[in-house]
Amino acid sequence: MIDQAAGLRRQLLESLDPKQAKTISVISGKGGVGKSNIALNFSLELINNQKKVLLFDLDIGMGNIDILLGMHAKKTIVDMFNDHLSIHDIIETGPNNLAYIAGGSGLNDFFTMDEEKRNFFLDQYRELVKMYDYILFDMGAGATKESIFFILASDECLVVTTPEPTSITDAYGMVKYILSFEYAMPINVIMNRSYSQKEGGQSLDRFTQVVERFLHTTIKKMGILPEDKIVSKAVIRQTPYVLLDEKSAVAKAMKQLTKNYLSNSTELNNIGSVSFVKKLKQLMTER
Repeated sequence: MIDQAAGLRRQLLESLDPKQAKTISVISGKGGVGKSNIALNFSLELINNQKKVLLFDLDIGMGNIDILLGMHAKKTIVDMFNDHLSIHDIIETGPNNLAYIAGGSGLNDFFTMDEEKRNFFLDQYRELVKMYDYILFDMGAGATKESIFFILASDECLVVTTPEPTSITDAYGMVKYILSFEYAMPINVIMNRSYSQKEGGQSLDRFTQVVERFLHTTIKKMGILPEDKIVSKAVIRQTPYVLLDEKSAVAKAMKQLTKNYLSNSTELNNIGSVSFVKKLKQLMTER
């Protein structure tokens, strides 16, 4: 009876707990703009601000979070389906207690899963939302008709671009594509690899102004990250740059960018918000 009463109390407390993880899709219009590196270092800075984070590598065919960390994942999301594993069995632990799930070969099937696999994934994912404050999806560059479901089900998107005209154009196309499905999607933008604060600021201003003028919506300027040689050195050494040299220009910028994000971010709760699981299930059912 005592055990039953304790169990009922625990279930009651859990049902009253409004906490759920905020899901963020990290995206870009084209490859080579530093998206995965930003997803990784941003995750580590969130942890540095006492947040529990899970980084989920969904970059089809190009997943490289474990490579950037200099680690070899024992299991991937593909193994979860093939071997019917618990999602907890495929979560790896990186530096500073970063939890991450590695992508794997054959990941394309993940986006075209049948109803049985879809329900299995959703059941597994439900277990994660109360374990973490933030769950970040490192998506592939661009979007397919399948991967767009994960982006649209997220609570917000983080678009990574650079001042290069082709990068700006592709990022604009990506934003336009997302808004064509979900006009109310919150979108943040990071201007990466800026040669100066002035150049980055001007590029970021122009980009947001074009979006507002032609797409009639406002997106948030999340911040500017400078061009910094430490980034390539960090990739070669397979160590995130915020850990390799916290005094470098890009690490300082990432630290400030993260603090600004958190100070302007709103926490999610189960009251009045639709969960990632519910949105994804609805989107996939309607496809």
